[in-house]
Amino acid sequence: MPDYRIEAMPEQLPAALVEKLQKVETATIGHSQHWGFMDRGIQPLLRGKRIAAAAVTLAIPGQDSTLLHHTLGLLRPGDILVVDRLGDDKHACWGGGVTVAAKAAGAVGGIVDGPCTDLAEIEDSDFPMWCRGMSPITTRLYNLGGTLNLPISCGNVPVKAGDVILADESGVLVLPRAEAEAIADAAIARQERGERNQARVKAGEKLGDISGATKMVLDALAQKG
Repeated sequence: MPDYRIEAMPEQLPAALVEKLQKVETATIGHSQHWGFMDRGIQPLLRGKRIAAAAVTLAIPGQDSTLLHHTLGLLRPGDILVVDRLGDDKHACWGGGVTVAAKAAGAVGGIVDGPCTDLAEIEDSDFPMWCRGMSPITTRLYNLGGTLNLPISCGNVPVKAGDVILADESGVLVLPRAEAEAIADAAIARQERGERNQARVKAGEKLGDISGATKMVLDALAQKG
């Protein structure tokens, strides 16, 4: 008897928060925190994409994608589907057909802790995807079970349904919803400082002087001798 465990679809993010998060680079947040970042083996398939949304969480066993196909019919505009492959790194659950269905539902992207397939079709659909590379070996409809909108692990990070996902060319970040706006505000302020500092460097100042690194080195050398 297959074991399916399914919870309600999570509350989506307010449009204003999505707009703010889309201004934030994951690498900017990486300057100030180290938690919440998925394993760097999960890489984007398309360049130049940044998405922010509440996670719809799915866990499916290695050779089976039955629950994934069902979930595609539940996705709403603005959703992002985060897929825990339960340790499988051989079978591609996501290819061209799944991509077309997810995009038709209005999903903004997908994240798979495992391989995908049909790269050309994903590129043709212009659908943002993050995964662990490509595999020609695909899943089937074996009706083995799985979970939807229950806690999962993706890229060695715990993800709950409704958590905030921010993904771009540098990687994928998971944030608690209650903290996302404050983190975004701090990141935007840091980016603005960075832009000002870059302008100063272009005008002739030295980065080490601006950042304080040169003073640290000179002070350390002075203490030595």
